[in-house]
Amino acid sequence: MTSELIYICAGSGLVGLAFYRLATCRDMLLRVLSLNVLAVGIAILFLASARNAGMTDAVPQAFILTGIVVLVAVTAALLALAEQIDSQRDE
Repeated sequence: MTSELIYICAGSGLVGLAFYRLATCRDMLLRVLSLNVLAVGIAILFLASARNAGMTDAVPQAFILTGIVVLVAVTAALLALAEQIDSQRDE
């Protein structure tokens, strides 16, 4: 029970930090990093809620692994878009 509580607190803290940073930051790079932290926090919460009676289920783990792969691709696209916006802003 205590390990799930630790993961729930850690995931909730990451989600809260990410939302705070998204609301207060104007830098595109920090916003992309905040979205990554948000995704990791949600993944931790999802895995903590998927544990039941000490046993783990493979389906949520597969969802999280797929989410990590998608997160890497989305991060690359967002960084390229942020660089494009930044270069147009300088002109």
